[in-house]
Amino acid sequence: MGPPKASENSHGPLSDIRILDLSRLVAGNMVTHVLADLGADVIKVEHPQRGDDLRRWRVKDCEIFWKTYSRSKRSIALDLNRDNDREIIRQLIETADALVENFVPGTLERMGFAPEKLLSMNRRLVIVRLSGWGQTGPYRDKPGFGTLVEAMSGFADLNGFADSPPCLPPLATADMIAGLYAAIGLLTAVRSVEVHGGQGQVVDVSLFEPIFSLISVAAAQSRFTQAPMRRKGNQSTHAAPRNIYACADGHYVALSGSMQSMAEKIFHAIGRAELVNDPRFRTNDERLTHRDALDEIIGEFIARRSRAENLSLFEAAGVTVGPVHSVAELIDHPYVVGREVLVEAADGSGSLPMHNVVIRLSATPGSIRWGAPAMDQDRDAILAELNQRSGEKQRKTETGKPDPGELNAGTAQANTTEFGRRSWEDCLAKRAW
Repeated sequence: MGPPKASENSHGPLSDIRILDLSRLVAGNMVTHVLADLGADVIKVEHPQRGDDLRRWRVKDCEIFWKTYSRSKRSIALDLNRDNDREIIRQLIETADALVENFVPGTLERMGFAPEKLLSMNRRLVIVRLSGWGQTGPYRDKPGFGTLVEAMSGFADLNGFADSPPCLPPLATADMIAGLYAAIGLLTAVRSVEVHGGQGQVVDVSLFEPIFSLISVAAAQSRFTQAPMRRKGNQSTHAAPRNIYACADGHYVALSGSMQSMAEKIFHAIGRAELVNDPRFRTNDERLTHRDALDEIIGEFIARRSRAENLSLFEAAGVTVGPVHSVAELIDHPYVVGREVLVEAADGSGSLPMHNVVIRLSATPGSIRWGAPAMDQDRDAILAELNQRSGEKQRKTETGKPDPGELNAGTAQANTTEFGRRSWEDCLAKRAW
């Protein structure tokens, strides 16, 4: 059994928001990926020769990263060094609610699109600026990839085992976390414009601060303990027992006793009720001090049984336990199938399994509306929309009101987005552009 097919609902709760995406690689694409899933009209601007660098992250010549994180977006290829293309960008800016970019700070200004200039073109525009180190501070001019941030933030230093080197995550973790923070920032700023009727603003998100926010408690801990946090492998710095344990059949289970009641259930489940009153394990603080001894006791119990036997035993006792799965094992897992965590999303070259829309809204759900675009795939439709808008503005200037016949005629060209199915005058009235 494979993943179910993705739905192709053309609407979504953010269908009246247009985002101009000038970013490349992961963080910016993560911002617009989340919002496109919820219906936003994301126009991806790519360099005519290079395209988005994310396209080159391939497996067996398949653009799996691009296809996953650029679904439900539209693409137009523009060279910002060409006057004609810059004019198209200016027209798109006038129609957008938000712009996302991840150039090295100062690059947007040198291109002639400083925030002040952008806001003079569209006073309601929200400008999301992603960079390694932020728009201010001593590192603002330094290029920064997620790898550098994961290392410098202390994240890598906390990962791995005590007797092993620091460990980087295998995926673009810093970029993806920053993208999620930036998506929240974008929606917050758009909401501020809508509610307060004010001017757009810059949303400044570094790659460093979002991932550091996950481990910032280490700063407070270091102050109180007067000692740096050390790598602890799969153990926790704040609760015990917590670890991954080997089973008799070569599989592993993860077990967590982060609450006092749960730790006591674990002791009873392994037939060691006396540990509840053992001076080493009575409280969480005592268990943390003696975590290695506790892991040895639990590990010996688990090592004598298969994964299935351990899961059955601990689940019957109400213990928080789970199997360590490979991704390959998950594809047909009852949970993944039952909740449709994975779906089969179609594109021009076939289909690809990918994660479903993560945020599940009961009344206004998002959807995977179409597959990731080929480069410049939507040029004609986007330019037709701009031409229609230009004509409507000219007509309104000449007559003082729109032509009712034009308003009822629909758009000049069929399109797959909300903006393509309604007249630009409707959009203008709703969004007060």
